[in-house]
Amino acid sequence: MKSPAINQAMDILRELREISEASRDIPEKLNKIIAMLARQMGADAAACYLVVDDNYLELFAASGFNADIAHKISLRVGEGLVGEVAKTGRFLTVANVWKHPSFSYKPEMGEEPFKSFAGVPLIRWHRAIGVITLQKKEVYEFSRTELEVLETVAMVLADMAASEEMIDYKNDLIRARGQSGKEKYKGISLSKGYGIGNAVVHRRRQAVTKIFAEDKDKELKRLEVAHAKMNHDLDEKFNSTKLGIGEHVDILDAYRMFAKDKGWYKKVADNVGSGLTAEAAVERAYEDMWNRLSGTKDSYMRERLHDLRDVADRLIGYLSGDPVSEQKVCHDNIIVVAQTMGPADLMDYDYTKIRGLVIEDGTPTMHVAIVAKALGIPVVAKINGIYNQIKNGELLALDGNEGYVYIRPSSPVQERFREKIKEKERLAAKLASLKKLPSKTKDGKKINLYLNVGLAFDLDYIETTNCDGIGLYRTEIPFMASEVMPDVAQQIGYYKELLDRAGNKKVVFRSLDVGSDKLLPYWSNAGEENPAIGWRSIRITLDRRAILRKQMRAFLRAAAGKELNVMFPMISNYAEFEEARETLMIELEKEKRRGNETPAKVNVGLMIEVPSVVFQLDSILRVADFISIGTNDLAQFVFACDRGNPRLTERYDVLSAPFLRVMQEIITRADQAGVLCSVCGEMAGNPIEAMALISLGYRNLSMSGSSFGRVKSMVRSLNVEEMEDYIKILLKSNRRTLRPQLISYANDHGIEIY
Repeated sequence: MKSPAINQAMDILRELREISEASRDIPEKLNKIIAMLARQMGADAAACYLVVDDNYLELFAASGFNADIAHKISLRVGEGLVGEVAKTGRFLTVANVWKHPSFSYKPEMGEEPFKSFAGVPLIRWHRAIGVITLQKKEVYEFSRTELEVLETVAMVLADMAASEEMIDYKNDLIRARGQSGKEKYKGISLSKGYGIGNAVVHRRRQAVTKIFAEDKDKELKRLEVAHAKMNHDLDEKFNSTKLGIGEHVDILDAYRMFAKDKGWYKKVADNVGSGLTAEAAVERAYEDMWNRLSGTKDSYMRERLHDLRDVADRLIGYLSGDPVSEQKVCHDNIIVVAQTMGPADLMDYDYTKIRGLVIEDGTPTMHVAIVAKALGIPVVAKINGIYNQIKNGELLALDGNEGYVYIRPSSPVQERFREKIKEKERLAAKLASLKKLPSKTKDGKKINLYLNVGLAFDLDYIETTNCDGIGLYRTEIPFMASEVMPDVAQQIGYYKELLDRAGNKKVVFRSLDVGSDKLLPYWSNAGEENPAIGWRSIRITLDRRAILRKQMRAFLRAAAGKELNVMFPMISNYAEFEEARETLMIELEKEKRRGNETPAKVNVGLMIEVPSVVFQLDSILRVADFISIGTNDLAQFVFACDRGNPRLTERYDVLSAPFLRVMQEIITRADQAGVLCSVCGEMAGNPIEAMALISLGYRNLSMSGSSFGRVKSMVRSLNVEEMEDYIKILLKSNRRTLRPQLISYANDHGIEIY
């Protein structure tokens, strides 16, 4: 027997479907649906608000309020109770709105008689695209059962609100108001490069139209078959040898494991057991996960939600009989336009034809952007509303360097882009020609250029760049890609492969650096208010000493007979470094007592990332064999600036006099102590920033393989003695940033800073 809540929801959805089929006029349809919802839910008023430009909500339909108020009321996202629901993406109930501090009174609505309020978001691709509300004249607490009914209705209305029919209606409203669309859009670059091609609008989600099951056993069987078929197809797709090796493959493999997750599948099956169709069960399982995790500040968990959204949509496609297969396109050069994408979505296309990717909702850490970057595809993201502006087949030009997208570009713009693409090809050829040339400046200074590596793809750069060695091996990457914690034997395999590939070149291993935005799926990770300055990195491994001891043992055995360089991250004081160093030395003595072959030499160093270490540098330099500066963390701690916050990216710059003075202090004291000092943060891989580092005295830089050629080109065009005189003058400046002056200097002196 179905519960009263399910019966009520079924009645509402049945009537909603009847209204939708009987009327094609959008305003009439919405008004009838909202009036029906108020009646069925026993409310005195109801309303439907839709997001119109990602910043504002507009009232599209209402019942119980003043007549003819549709499209006359608008609210900012975050304004009032309705705006709060849209901002948080979570339901909100208030027994008496007049006593709530966030209530925003709109006298033109005629809402004076109403007291209680319930609002539920219409969620699409992780964000609210609208809000439906119920109000009563009495002071009233809406029950959880009533909210569940409202959430079920919202799930269906969200698909209606995102339909092409509704999008066309909204665009007609915009045009009628005299607002015209743009032809050039500004976003943020997630992967550099240029591309021209015909637009392919990425498929929209399958709408879940049937919510409640008639036969549970039949639905469970459908779910089982679709789930098995989806994973079989993913295995075939990802096992393709044409993908090569690299970070993109590691991400796709992790995605594949996520699709096979038994815990998530059980939640879906349990939802079917409660009376939902398989499609609705998948959607409800996703929504439950979203409600629990959407508020997290952890980027790893946010990307897991993106992957879960894609897995859910993919499974719904298989259930509906419309499985996702390779997208057929009729153009040789395409630019894929999506609201959001999972990493597997990109592989649904012939990616050799993809010249660019436009994602309306996107972050630098999202997995599809990392996959695209590894494949050399430029990506532009964070352009509000662009997904609904572009039609299939339209010609687009994408500037991944500056973050612009051109719709139907003019002939001069097209020609300029084609020249940029040719120029990039010429630059790639030039940088490749530098491989056999020494990394020396024009005045004969040798600059040692190392690589930062962490994945199989990175190891290829050892041969292609002719680097001086590996300045940073991120040992956490294999830990993050594994379903369970790698044991000593597995770790030895990872480390030995790197040492073998490096040959006689120097290799620096960084001990396990997890926490903050790098979480391990097999660890329970308690939420922290400030994870970047919380329990992370060496703090975790010193507390969980067995993990550190096992990793030290793996280092020692992998480097038997060779030189071993071990670097400890996130050291905050001298005592911490000594504690970590002692752990390594104890394991070294144990290996000797066991009669195992040990490394020919063991060097121990640390990363300078925490400002407090700078004040103990003299003591540390007396015992450390080397130091390396992690400029990413050091800069965010020096400026007290979250480097992942887009509002702050233009405000603080590593090329400011205060930060450069900190960097100068470190290299000066290291040189005086005779301790090798390198930089392995992002500064080392940016030509203009690396130029400044060299002028301060740095002679050892470690960077990603993709940055290597550009930095080497800069080095070979630089006269250090002339630059040293100029930087001394700049360091006296109080400007917010010295970047414009340094760029001008480089241009005036022929220094290549591509």
